[in-house]
Amino acid sequence: MVVDLVRKIHWLLSAQFGVDLLKTVRAIVAGPRYLRDLRRFRARYDGRITLTPCLHDWHEEGGATTSEYFWQDLLVARMIRAAAPEKHVDIGSRVDGFVAHVASFRELEVFDVRPITTTVPGVTFTRADMMKLPASLSGYCDSLSCLHALEHFGLGRYGDPIDADGFRHGIASFADLLKPQGVLYLSVPIGVPRVEFNANRVFDPRAIMDTASAHGLALEQLLIVRNGATVEPVIPDSASLAALAEQRYLLGVFVFRRVSTAPIEFGSVTRSAGAHVLTGSHS
Repeated sequence: MVVDLVRKIHWLLSAQFGVDLLKTVRAIVAGPRYLRDLRRFRARYDGRITLTPCLHDWHEEGGATTSEYFWQDLLVARMIRAAAPEKHVDIGSRVDGFVAHVASFRELEVFDVRPITTTVPGVTFTRADMMKLPASLSGYCDSLSCLHALEHFGLGRYGDPIDADGFRHGIASFADLLKPQGVLYLSVPIGVPRVEFNANRVFDPRAIMDTASAHGLALEQLLIVRNGATVEPVIPDSASLAALAEQRYLLGVFVFRRVSTAPIEFGSVTRSAGAHVLTGSHS
């Protein structure tokens, strides 16, 4: 609990207020080494020197591979390359990560609630709110991705409308976008279900699977990325899913296939003897 609190405070100060105490401490500690190296270099070099301290790279590896974004972007891009779909569409994933990976070997279209003004080779951008899918886009593609984006739907963080059911409306739109037998690649935070307003949601994986199933999407594969460092396949039985829902935080990478075109009305979720029963209506 204390570790989680420290992490949250550090994130709030650094990401939202631009105050990174950890970097400040590291810079102070690295100062003497910087000055020592500068003196040694100056003793052997008589040309012009300007001071541009880089005080943190001594602590880093040669590349950043301990990130859940790194793993999801790489893994899903490789899946799409192997599947070779006719038309791939992405919803809100990182342009400087996953979208760039896919654009390196094929064309794709990106829908995002925010404007994207940069022209990127192989990428077509469309500004759209995926909580409300235009009828003209029904059956639009046979391959669809949404990586680390659905958890933001309806929280207003990116200028989207406030909607407590935003993620459900998003999944409904994803299913409608897909042609029969089309594939959805979806990643979201999973663990103890909660809303961390207005940053993101963390989902019980069963809530994602229930909502997807209600719209004709069948789970084909589930991977988890743990601590940004390891990727583990999951057999989605009741015990495994219940255990995942008790974790503080993991990244779940779901692969769904659209096996039905008839959506089931849904709302509240009840469970009996391990079965998932959906009742209510979609509004």
